[in-house]
Amino acid sequence: MLTVLGFAMIATFLVLIMMKKMSPIAALVLIPALFCVAVGQGAQLGDYVIEGVGKLAPTAAMLMFAIVYFGVMIDVGLFDPIVRGILRFCKADPVRVVVGTAVLAAIVSLDGDGSTTFMITVSAMYPLYKRLGMSLVVMTGVAATANGVMNTLPWGGPTARAATALKLDAADIFVPMIPALGVGLLFVFALAYVLGRRERRRIGYLTLDEALVPETETVLVAAGGGSGTGTGTDTTRKSVGGSAESAAGSAAGSVEAADDEGFQGLDPNRPTLRPKLYWFNAGLTIVLLTAMILELLPIPVLFLLGAALALTVNYPDMAEQKARIAAHADNVLNVSGMVFAAAVFTGVLTGTGMVEHMADWLVGAIPEGMGPHMAVVTGILSLPLTYFMSNDGFYFGVLPVLAEAGAAHGVSPLEIARASLVGQALHMSSPLVPAVYVLVGMAKVEFGDHTRFTVKWAALTSLVVLAAGILFGII
Repeated sequence: MLTVLGFAMIATFLVLIMMKKMSPIAALVLIPALFCVAVGQGAQLGDYVIEGVGKLAPTAAMLMFAIVYFGVMIDVGLFDPIVRGILRFCKADPVRVVVGTAVLAAIVSLDGDGSTTFMITVSAMYPLYKRLGMSLVVMTGVAATANGVMNTLPWGGPTARAATALKLDAADIFVPMIPALGVGLLFVFALAYVLGRRERRRIGYLTLDEALVPETETVLVAAGGGSGTGTGTDTTRKSVGGSAESAAGSAAGSVEAADDEGFQGLDPNRPTLRPKLYWFNAGLTIVLLTAMILELLPIPVLFLLGAALALTVNYPDMAEQKARIAAHADNVLNVSGMVFAAAVFTGVLTGTGMVEHMADWLVGAIPEGMGPHMAVVTGILSLPLTYFMSNDGFYFGVLPVLAEAGAAHGVSPLEIARASLVGQALHMSSPLVPAVYVLVGMAKVEFGDHTRFTVKWAALTSLVVLAAGILFGII
């Protein structure tokens, strides 16, 4: 019964948010509350929610202060050279823009933190997507998938969890997986190229000079998923050969001026800039990321200290500090609110026993004849299980059971552990991952639109990693 209700709760949540019948926050709170009552445990709802909030509170605190910190870094102009550098590399070509998004997300993912990766990637790329009229769900989808592949780094979390759960060395799990993960990353770059060509066919692209023209030029607002990627409007763009072509598609026939708020990141005259403090801010950010990788302090504490220091040094006037905090309050509230709402969902899912019953059912559904192939089975199961469960739930609850089943048929725990990593490309777009709300929130994309666009590509990337692992004899 709990198994059926668990799957029904998840399916109801996904359907409602993808059909935009409920907001993610409302769905994350109300749906599990109703299902908690349905399983006869309504009296324990408060305990489940408090337990879930307690577990996610450090994450919410980290996101709150990380958003303030990186928001201030954007305000002071730390990322302006990155934006301009990427713009010049991309040459206003949608293909290069999307590939550049994948490369940037992969590089920044080396710090091991998804939220940081998404904040830096969106900060750099959002103005360019808005300026060129590209679909923002392409940006969020490519960034999430690239980060998912890189999330398997030993300090990223999943590898360490797998090693801990099965009492293995993290290096023994990760190092042999590098070729397969490399193939997965190359696939993401190839996917970005294909999606970029599709964007180029849809909108053409501006010359570099045209892309940098200030607020007087009109642009095409991309048709596609997500807020800010709605109905297109008419404008004229340069094609690859230099001839002008009309990008049709205006429902109202109006044009939107290019004073998109997202492009203000390149405004060289905005009053929040602090050019004299550029190297201080760059050094502070490097120190912060280094301390995070070395785990010198808990990540929430690092970002709390970093945000306080950045505000104090860059804006010593109290009024300016309050103005900067207020400017980013919307993002802070949206993301932290989403995290605490997700705590209701995970709290009920875990507290009622739904997760345990769902995992047991899936493991029990594996045919006896598949025993010698448990590594492949684990890889396939990692896609839905890491999407519908937290990494802690999967690696500490389900993986040991799969490893035991594999050991009974002579399958090495190392193979099981490596196979368990392949689902991470899909996991990073799970509604249970707080970082994804940072991604869609900063990109102003509806979560349902991101899910509908990204899941198929992320799942395909995971399967490519699995196939490469099998081909190389790693899994």
